[in-house]
Amino acid sequence: MIAQTVGVGTSTVYRTKRRFVECALEGALSEDPRPGARRKLTGREETLLVAVACSDPPAGRARWTLELLADEMVQRTGHEGLSRETVRRRLTEQSVKPWQRKMWCIPCVDTEYVARMEDVLDLYADPRRPVVCFDETPVQLIGETRLPWPAEPGKPTRIDYEYRRNGTANLFGFLDAHQPWRHVKVTERKTAHDFAHCMHELVEVHYRDAETVRVVLDNLSAHKPAALYEVFAPELARNMLRRLEFHFVPKHASWLNMVEIEIGVLSQQCLDRRIPDRETLQREVAHWERRRNAEGARVEWMSDAPARNWDVFIHRLCSATSLKPHEPVKTTVQRY
Repeated sequence: MIAQTVGVGTSTVYRTKRRFVECALEGALSEDPRPGARRKLTGREETLLVAVACSDPPAGRARWTLELLADEMVQRTGHEGLSRETVRRRLTEQSVKPWQRKMWCIPCVDTEYVARMEDVLDLYADPRRPVVCFDETPVQLIGETRLPWPAEPGKPTRIDYEYRRNGTANLFGFLDAHQPWRHVKVTERKTAHDFAHCMHELVEVHYRDAETVRVVLDNLSAHKPAALYEVFAPELARNMLRRLEFHFVPKHASWLNMVEIEIGVLSQQCLDRRIPDRETLQREVAHWERRRNAEGARVEWMSDAPARNWDVFIHRLCSATSLKPHEPVKTTVQRY
């Protein structure tokens, strides 16, 4: 009766009752670990396996495989043989995957890196003057060769695998670090002239009454004050630069630019589909922008969280460089 109710075999019920009689309730509810087979690799050999997996592969091979690692361990230890499953289990326990590689921007963390990082973080913590994060991203324009089939109950929307390339477009993104405001401008390219027109629109349209606008941007060659002189009259360019204050993020540190997060939201919510031309792109992006601004959406930057201690973070970062942890970092901010 108990076996049928619980859904186990009668032998399981018998063993549980016997453990209850011999070891009381606690012993009945817990079971001693079963001995099983001994691990084939000792602790020292498992450490050796991890070290080999993290080293360079043999000559002529692009990466380590389970079979290569098993053969290498047989040569380095006294085992007669080692299965690929044993190697896989031991590597899985240590979260080692030698056959995988990831592309990554590896920054050079030096004094200039720390100085620029502190400069940008200070801007985010100071809401007294406007801080606008600026960046750009390309968009591929793709049209349909056949009309998609709409979704039906039990069937998703179906699009043809063939498509038509209609060129590319560029999106310039503006994001206020302290206010729930963003703006996306659609252009054909991202030249220095386009950058100059964006800065003109920023100070003459969006922040007309601001005395100074601090702009956070990356190190693209087009992001230079000289671009304004190439497009506008010298007097107008000089007047705009008096109101603009450029702050550059460290190289390979685009994560410090808050607008990168907003561009990711734009890509996920609006651009994750086939958009055939610039007119459609401009219309869809404008709809997304108006709704996002109306919702009062903001980027929740980590430095605003009380639990985040940036002083400790910078202290550790300095410890990994030639800087002394307690040495004051001289921040260079170029003003125009």
